[in-house]
Amino acid sequence: MIHARIAGISSWAPEDILDNEMLSKMVDTNDEWITTRVGIKERRILKDPSKASSYMGVQCVKQLLESTGTKPEEIDLLICATTNPDYRFPSTASIIAHDAGLTKCYGYDLQAACAGFLVALQDANAYIRSGLRKKVIVVSCEKMSSMTNYNDRATCPLFGDGAGAMLLEPTEREVGIIDGVFYVDGEGKEHLWMPAGGSALPASHETVDAQQHFVIQDGRNVYKNAVTDMLESTKEVMERNSLTNENIDWFCSHQANLRIIEAVGGRLGIDPAKVLVNIEKYGNTSAASIPLCLDEYKDKLKKGDRIVLTAFGAGFTWGALYIIWDL
Repeated sequence: MIHARIAGISSWAPEDILDNEMLSKMVDTNDEWITTRVGIKERRILKDPSKASSYMGVQCVKQLLESTGTKPEEIDLLICATTNPDYRFPSTASIIAHDAGLTKCYGYDLQAACAGFLVALQDANAYIRSGLRKKVIVVSCEKMSSMTNYNDRATCPLFGDGAGAMLLEPTEREVGIIDGVFYVDGEGKEHLWMPAGGSALPASHETVDAQQHFVIQDGRNVYKNAVTDMLESTKEVMERNSLTNENIDWFCSHQANLRIIEAVGGRLGIDPAKVLVNIEKYGNTSAASIPLCLDEYKDKLKKGDRIVLTAFGAGFTWGALYIIWDL
C-alpha cells in the first residue's frame, strides 16, 4: 500500500513583534489579563502593507525546497490552506507557485479556517495514495492581522501572522499520514465569522463603517465547542488506531488558546511533556499554527514517533489526524 510520507517541513514568521505591553497601549487590556485567559505573550505581525499572505507562503516553500534538496519543477501539486487569501481571485496557491518557481505543478486554495492545514494534509494524502500526484506541498499562510480589529479587546490579543509548509511524497512504508477524521457543522457560523466581504454581504461604505470586515468571535461558545469537538475527534482517531495516552509520543493541537490546549490534553490524560505548545510566542495563526509548532519542535521529533494532531475552526469545522514522523 502507498502511504504519504512527510519528507520535509518549514515555517516562517515576520520579524516584527507585537507584545502584550504594546497592545495595552492600543486597547484597554494588559499582560496579566491576556496571559491568564489565552496564554499569549506576543505575536508576529507582517507590517509591510505591500506584502500579503502569499509572501509568507513563498518564504516557506523556498525554505522547504532548499532543506529537502527538491527542485521546484519536481512539485506536482501545491495546496494552500488559508483564511486570508491575497484576493478573492486568483488563488493564493497560484501566486505562491509562480513566485516560488513551481513551473510544473497545479495548485488551489482550501478554506477550512483553523483546521485548514490538517484538511489539506488529508487531501494531499488522497492524491498520493491514488497515484495521481507524487510530490505535493501543503502550505498554510495567514496574515491574520489583515482581519483583526485592534479596537476590539476581546479578539485583537489572539491573532498573529505566520506560515508553515510540508512536503509529502509516496512510500511503501507505513509512515506519514495514517488516518484522519473530519467534521463540519454550519450551526457555528455566527459564533466565529467575518460578516462582510463575500457574496452574502458585499463590501460597501456601510459594511466598512460598521466594522464588518473583521473577525467576530463569541469566545465562550467557541471555547466550549473547541474543547468538546477536538477531544471527541482525537478520541475517535486514537481508538481506530489502537493509540493510548501512553503509546503516542506527541500531541499537537491548533494553537488557539492555551486553556483549550490544556483542557483537551488533560481530558485525554496525556502527559503535559508530550503536548507541543508555542502559542506564547506566536498567538493564533489559524491554519499555520500546527506546522509552525511542529517545525519549532522538529529537533525533538524522531523517526517513528506517533503524533496526533487536532484542530478546530470557523464553520464550525474540526478533526484529528494521526501521523508517524519520518524525518
